[in-house]
Amino acid sequence: MSNNVALIDLLKSKRDDILARWEAAVSRVHPSGRQSPDVAGELTSVYDSVLAGLSSNSGARGDGFAEARALLTELSYSRARQGYTPTETASSVFALKEAVRGLVDDGQLQQFVDFSSVVDELGLITFESFVAARETVIISQTEQLLELATPVVNLWDGVLAVPLVGTLDSARTQVVMETLLQRLVDTGSAHAIIDITGVAAVDTQVAQHLLKTVVAARLMGAECIISGIRPQIAQTVVALGIEFGDIPTKATLADALRHVLRQAGFDIVRRERS
Repeated sequence: MSNNVALIDLLKSKRDDILARWEAAVSRVHPSGRQSPDVAGELTSVYDSVLAGLSSNSGARGDGFAEARALLTELSYSRARQGYTPTETASSVFALKEAVRGLVDDGQLQQFVDFSSVVDELGLITFESFVAARETVIISQTEQLLELATPVVNLWDGVLAVPLVGTLDSARTQVVMETLLQRLVDTGSAHAIIDITGVAAVDTQVAQHLLKTVVAARLMGAECIISGIRPQIAQTVVALGIEFGDIPTKATLADALRHVLRQAGFDIVRRERS
């Protein structure tokens, strides 16, 4: 901004009034009624950093606005975690123009136009930061959901089970493989049961994912059994010509556990009732 001394003087002299007007404008652009508990403090920090940037006579992406950009980035990340929309977040910045506009006289219109351009650029920076923050949150939540959706259960001493539910894709298979291999190392287990009772359908791709997991476990010295082969899935596997090779398969998790226990030398007998 050039020749902005008069406007900067106005922004300084009317600081409290502008901050109050800005806070009121921000509350209007949030139709959901969500409001940060310290919105006044956040706006004050941003306002002072914007004033410092204007005084440096640099653009919104210049060194003079470094502090303002840092504060807006932090604000964006906070809003993303709180469930705000990108429009609500960026509009909070754009609302600063509304707060200042009513205090500008005719002789300061050109300076206000320059000021508006700076605020618009800061709003875009806020939007960009929000999008980046939201992507980070989504990726983190996806990873957490994948971990929760692939539990590894210790069924018996030396016997692990991985009950799978839903769709098995490449990303989830990778998580299953990593989680299972780590648990095999942690527990020293020699057997693992992959139960697909909750898997909606098995096609060639799903079968390949399962085979990769079994091969990886074998390289760690553990034998795998696939259980949960329902009649519909068995028919699909035969129709597709999918071969599981020498991998043992059982209809239920209970059958697989009995098979593993027999291999381990345990005899399962029903105790007679007295």
